[in-house]
Amino acid sequence: MEFQSFLDYLSLEKKYSEKTIVAYKNDLQSFKSFNLKEFSQNSIKNAVYSQIRSWIVFLVDIGITNKTINRKISSLNSYYKFLLKTDTISKNPLSSHKALKTKSTIQLPFSESEIDEVLNSVNFQDNFEGCRDRLILEILYSTGIRRQELINLELKNIDVNNKTIKVLGKRKKERYIPLIKSTIILIKQYLDFREKLNFKVNNEYVFVTSKGKKIYDNLVYRITKKYFSKYSTKQKKSPHILRHSFATHLLNNGADLNSVKDLLGHTSLAATQVYTNRSIEEMKKVFKKSHPRNKG
Repeated sequence: MEFQSFLDYLSLEKKYSEKTIVAYKNDLQSFKSFNLKEFSQNSIKNAVYSQIRSWIVFLVDIGITNKTINRKISSLNSYYKFLLKTDTISKNPLSSHKALKTKSTIQLPFSESEIDEVLNSVNFQDNFEGCRDRLILEILYSTGIRRQELINLELKNIDVNNKTIKVLGKRKKERYIPLIKSTIILIKQYLDFREKLNFKVNNEYVFVTSKGKKIYDNLVYRITKKYFSKYSTKQKKSPHILRHSFATHLLNNGADLNSVKDLLGHTSLAATQVYTNRSIEEMKKVFKKSHPRNKG
């Protein structure tokens, strides 16, 4: 395969996840298919910018968003940088490319009351799936881990005695996150339900289906949306919003930015500072209370 050495580099040296590597592969394959059809070239190693620009125009015409196009071009740019690094090409055709403009969207976190409503007021079913769903939401919010980190969480990495979980983050970087009392109680309840199912397959992952198979991306998303749709009017109700809420609520309650950075598994403060934006309602309260023209 034309891209195999690059994909191996992403896996072995960059330590990217399998999901990320598949996304890179699909983006490269997409341009390769376009290049073959439009320019009769079976390889993209020596493609020039005019060919890439034609692909961008094609993607815009079929309704692909600028954000997605930028991601595809970023994959392509990484590939050409790799070829340049390995002396396979002498010039990166994307060296002067400027990303397409995208609309900045504000992702609002759930409020503390919305979180409380779901975790404390929802009547979760008293069975394996009900307990599992509740624990998924509890762990996403109480630890701030990513959806993929939750899916890949293994039984051996939960330490109830020391009240911590070990998480394998991006680029296979490990971090330990403390567990709060309510989460520990739920973990014990869930593991009791899990043990009684007597799975035929010995699954080492914490979260599984009722058939003992590892849970998957779409299931975690559906669970989050299902329960929060009852109590929140936020447009987006995803596992990432729970992570966003975790960070925002910690910072709003006085947590140190560096500590939140470590808990989230970020490599730089810049990534964490996104969460320093308060919710609109909180900003309104601060504005009304503090603005000198709003006295009296």
